[in-house]
Amino acid sequence: MAIPDWPAAERPREKLLQRGPGALSDAELLAIFLRTGLPGRTAVDLAREILGHFGGLRGLLGAGRREFCSRPGLGEAKYAQLQAVLELARRHLDATLSRGDALTDPAATRRYLASRLRDHPHEVFACLFLDNRHRVIAFEELFRGTIDGASVHPREVVRRALHHNAAALILAHNHPSGVAEPSEADRRITRRLQDALALVDVRVLDHVVVGDGECVAFAERGWI
Repeated sequence: MAIPDWPAAERPREKLLQRGPGALSDAELLAIFLRTGLPGRTAVDLAREILGHFGGLRGLLGAGRREFCSRPGLGEAKYAQLQAVLELARRHLDATLSRGDALTDPAATRRYLASRLRDHPHEVFACLFLDNRHRVIAFEELFRGTIDGASVHPREVVRRALHHNAAALILAHNHPSGVAEPSEADRRITRRLQDALALVDVRVLDHVVVGDGECVAFAERGWI
């Protein structure tokens, strides 16, 4: 049965307008993006097939151009549209933590850090530099490593904090394995950085470990 023949409450577009985007499944959201299906398959059917092929939304959104365009119902135009949507989402998150804004929402901060670090295939260590009112000065990726870890040099973190005249910062790094649980090595480097930064009166407010769909904040664990 074609989607226009479905009950209004079950059509993805009408369902979104009536109940909000959170009420839709991944396939229904993707069907709205696709707009049309293929002969014998509705947009929702096609969306389910695409998600099955890529292993879910994460795989689809991270697919390269060639693999994405090779699937029936997709192609260059859809790839360009999707990249534009993803970039808009990234810029929206950037705007929530734009320069000069004070950090008042820990959840928004974690979402921002996750958006910047989650999809790296290797470990990346970054800092969010803040002034004495906890307003954002800059975000920088400082160290990159293999999938097994990154070499973090306290002297370089101190140097960048002084460069930005930061009064505080939030440390962050990703775990490419997808498991956000901090390791003992993560706790050791955090203590080393706290000690080094304390010498120049820069506070470490938090250390956020980004996994696949979750983040662990040291401050929430009482470790900072």
